[in-house]
Amino acid sequence: MVHSKSVFITGAAAGIGRATALAFARRGYTVGAYDIDSDGLRSLADEITALHGTVLTGHLDVTDAEEMSTRTTEFAEFAGGRLDVLINNAGILLAGQFEKLELAAQHREIDINAKGVVNGLYAAFPHLRATPGAVVVNLASASAIYGQAELATYSATKFFVRGLTEALDIEWSGHDIRVIAMWPLYVQTAMTSNISTGTTQSLGINLTAQDVADAIVAAVFGSRVRKAVHQVHFPVGGRTKAMTLGSRFSPAWLTRAINKRLAKH
Repeated sequence: MVHSKSVFITGAAAGIGRATALAFARRGYTVGAYDIDSDGLRSLADEITALHGTVLTGHLDVTDAEEMSTRTTEFAEFAGGRLDVLINNAGILLAGQFEKLELAAQHREIDINAKGVVNGLYAAFPHLRATPGAVVVNLASASAIYGQAELATYSATKFFVRGLTEALDIEWSGHDIRVIAMWPLYVQTAMTSNISTGTTQSLGINLTAQDVADAIVAAVFGSRVRKAVHQVHFPVGGRTKAMTLGSRFSPAWLTRAINKRLAKH
């Protein structure tokens, strides 16, 4: 049993989840790394061990509410009864014209990106509530600024994450739990390796997994200003920050026109 601060990460075997697990391990956190990719988890555990860190790994299908409950409980026990940070990172991305994407695949995207986050939040709540100053990080996306052509269902799942984050940050504030969302644009991971849409051509795929991991760490630790204004959404990268700011002040017709042009439609 260990008693350092702890972080539970879904989708931790690769990409953003892996980079984030290593970032927290370097800061002395006990890391719970969960995924369906057992080989990726084994190599991640080796890396964390090489950093003299402490890690617990395990299989986790985020669409399985019972397995999520089991994993969060076993990790909290391993971490000495605490859960300081929950990172709902697991997700998939389908790109293409809505009517040409298989319906079953879109349902699975909803199950992982939306229901999976709900499962994580629901299962982790008792452990977060028992840990003073706990933080939840939900991976949203710049596609939650305005619905994205060729990413319609994916974009909708991120709007879901946006709304859920806002609501629970208010609800759970009474339990001393911050709930925040990260908003990256396209990130150079396996998820985007075969993606080609109007917006990837217009905007490029410029962020790295490490960029997002660093932003997550910064958001969790937070500056006094961010905490004072109670920042909930954290755009990642200069373009996302500019797009987020612009959407707050531009009229709806202009925001639509800009997105239509970026999507080349």
